[in-house]
Amino acid sequence: MMKTKQFKSESKKLMDMMINSIYTHKEIFLREIISNSSDAIDKLYFRSLTDSSVGIKADEFKIKIELDKENRTITVSDNGIGMTEEELDKNLGTIAKSGSFDFKEENEKAENVDIIGQFGVGFYSAFMVSDEVTVKTKAFGSDEAFCFNSKGADGYTISSCEKEDVGTTVIMHIKPDTDDEKYSEYLDQYRISALVKKYSDYIRHPIVMNFETKKPVEGKENEYEDVVELRTLNSMIPIWKRSKSELKDEDYNNFYKEKFMDYEDPIKVIHTSTEGTATYSALMFIPKHPPFDYYTKEFEKGLQLYSKGVLIMDKCAELLPDYFSFVKGLVDSEDLSLNISREMLQHDGQLKLIAKTLEKKIKNELEKMLKNEREKYEEFFKSFGIGLKFGCYNDYGMHADTLKDLLIFKSSNEGKYQTLKEYTEGMKEGQDTIYYACGETVERIELLPQCDAVKEKGYGILYLTENVDEFALMMLREYDGKKFMNVCDENLNLDTEDEKKELESENNAAKDMFEEMKKALGDSVNAIRFTNKLKNHPVCLTSEGGISLEMEKTLNSMPGAADNKVKAQLVLEISATHKLAEKLKELYGKDNETLGKYAKLLYGEACLIGGKPIENPAEHSALVCELMTK
Repeated sequence: MMKTKQFKSESKKLMDMMINSIYTHKEIFLREIISNSSDAIDKLYFRSLTDSSVGIKADEFKIKIELDKENRTITVSDNGIGMTEEELDKNLGTIAKSGSFDFKEENEKAENVDIIGQFGVGFYSAFMVSDEVTVKTKAFGSDEAFCFNSKGADGYTISSCEKEDVGTTVIMHIKPDTDDEKYSEYLDQYRISALVKKYSDYIRHPIVMNFETKKPVEGKENEYEDVVELRTLNSMIPIWKRSKSELKDEDYNNFYKEKFMDYEDPIKVIHTSTEGTATYSALMFIPKHPPFDYYTKEFEKGLQLYSKGVLIMDKCAELLPDYFSFVKGLVDSEDLSLNISREMLQHDGQLKLIAKTLEKKIKNELEKMLKNEREKYEEFFKSFGIGLKFGCYNDYGMHADTLKDLLIFKSSNEGKYQTLKEYTEGMKEGQDTIYYACGETVERIELLPQCDAVKEKGYGILYLTENVDEFALMMLREYDGKKFMNVCDENLNLDTEDEKKELESENNAAKDMFEEMKKALGDSVNAIRFTNKLKNHPVCLTSEGGISLEMEKTLNSMPGAADNKVKAQLVLEISATHKLAEKLKELYGKDNETLGKYAKLLYGEACLIGGKPIENPAEHSALVCELMTK
């Protein structure tokens, strides 16, 4: 007898809402149907542990997929527990009713229970690609079989039917193609195989399908025959669920290269799992080199997110902070629902808890690499260190304390990399400042005149060669109570008290001369003065205020900076002990015109040394030639 019914909760609007809001991609319908089949098998397997009448061995459970292009159907069958008429009506006739959830509640204290589906909406995802769905099912222990049929929100029918074996068969009639959607792709055996591999590769039971292929005819060259092979589409056992003791480096490396499309082994493997407040398994990898799009807007960070071995999301950005975006891998959690959207994930407290523990784990592993595998860490830092530095700078330095001990910089200590901790531990007695210098390369930095005085005092210098470096240190402000200072900062003063007083007196005496020189330079510099910090060089540029010369170059190179240029407040410093200082004093009051030319020439030389472009190269060249011939 056929019974025609209306859905108990509902209307077309509710079903449309679930199909269009809960799921982002239509292709996940197969994942949902397979997960339901897996649950049905799990229930019968659980029963078989205490009921010898089940009669099915553990290795006999399977899920079968059949494609019929002519009739446009996909059929998914299982030999699980099946449903009675009442269960069929209850589970499929009420939207958002979950038999799996009820089963889990009833057996929550039992072992070997691992049910995937919980919200009871997965079955209805079939209507994203189907215009009619038929379910034939026979419950374990029952002699009767029943058929559920629906063409959508208008309602459904339940009737008796013939079915020989226990289990459930879902027959989906695929919609006709439209201009926007090519539903026929789901009738292609390779497309279905790929979807199983993508979403359901780690379902614990075999997923099988007949594959049509061609094989060479034995004894006949260039002749082939059509054959049908029953293939198992899924690998079933996730590598991250296996014990670390039974896995080799080769296993991890092969999985990484195959899964994440890299031709090189990862530089680091992180395999971890936790139980308790946050229950999950994670397998993460740090690549040797960044992908080609890593430093572009097109790059998408994130780990693959699984729920009990079933893929929920290919790149879950919420699992990684931006400064660890180089990490590839996956997380498998039993605490997350299979039917969860990206919008729901953003507010999921469990996911945030997992992300927090993953962040700590990644940081700890990097610290171990830095301590125990220094060469490997330096190789990693060359590829991804800039992201850690941006992490210190971004969000107003919120993450600076988290990342500061992962930073390394080339230093004046034999050109080796040093951490901030290593620098401070090696500081000279009485030194209370961490000195650094900026430039395009280490070689160019070492030529800066200001470096000589710092080195002469026996102080080390950190070499900052990337645009973000100085910004990161400014966000840190200090390390271990020691403040940072750019060697090109006007406040750099290594003189003794007597030397400071003598220099101050000399600058006061030359005040009017400097004013005359500044007339020639206009607003190119804020001030001119003598200094003792230069040893073998006659002149240099230093900066006043919070913007250094390197910061000026970086900020003005950014998109959109052309209309709002940043200007460092520069000071032209002249060596008080150089012969040129005497020459300038001779010219002042006698030949102020030539004094102005010297000022321009010295400013140009200081720009060249500091890596700042000369505004008028032709004038500078003419001045060199003119003054050389005098």
